[in-house]
Amino acid sequence: MWRLLAIALLLPCAVGAARAETVHFASVAVGNVPAGPQISARLIKPSGPGPFPAVVLAHSCAGVNLHTDAWGTRLVKWGYIVLAPDSFNPRGTNAVCTTPGVVAPNTRVADIAGALDFLSGYPGVIKDRIGLIGHSHGGATVLRAAQKAFDLKARGLRGVVAYYPGCAPAFNAGIDVPALILIGDKDDWTSAETCRRLKPDRPELVEIVYYPHAYHSFDAKARDRTVPGAAARVIILPTIPWPRPMPRRAPGPFSTGC
Repeated sequence: MWRLLAIALLLPCAVGAARAETVHFASVAVGNVPAGPQISARLIKPSGPGPFPAVVLAHSCAGVNLHTDAWGTRLVKWGYIVLAPDSFNPRGTNAVCTTPGVVAPNTRVADIAGALDFLSGYPGVIKDRIGLIGHSHGGATVLRAAQKAFDLKARGLRGVVAYYPGCAPAFNAGIDVPALILIGDKDDWTSAETCRRLKPDRPELVEIVYYPHAYHSFDAKARDRTVPGAAARVIILPTIPWPRPMPRRAPGPFSTGC
């Protein structure tokens, strides 16, 4: 599976400073998901003329934040144009960790479709080298977006990576692009057991890696586990000593090793 993702998406690393700008695009009706509002997004580009492969980065339930920025910087260093849509503020909230029904992962599929359309028309993007990465709520969004019913493959989506998603096995069997799921066995937020119950229609397209000592948000270098929600509500999750156990295998399947 990692080889399949590499063939689909990898190019040599870019070198040099990144360039960032704010862009806007339409959220597009797809399948049974209606179009949403106009979406704003952070677009980060490697230096140089390109062309480059691209990644859509789907933020967590905490919205666009420092974690999103860190991943955007990482992916640009690996040689990707990165588009990080904000799915929450255009819908009147900045986080949904305490109110998960305010913006559902299924709703965000329309934003992913719009992001793919934007990148397909953007100069410097290799049109058949566009991937999707998401974390937590964004990881659940990734699994929804990978479903055959939405046919985002026709919009240029070549592969997806879902970090610690809610796997929702009753709804996500129809994955039809190469998909990698990365989750901690000790995740106390989105249980790894739901991913074990996932029975994809095309199992050859799906790889799931379970990290035996990892919790939720294992890639976030933060001491506290305060989860922001709508209307300034927060949830304080159990404290985990820092440094947290990290996966033995580098959780960057699109990395070129540079």
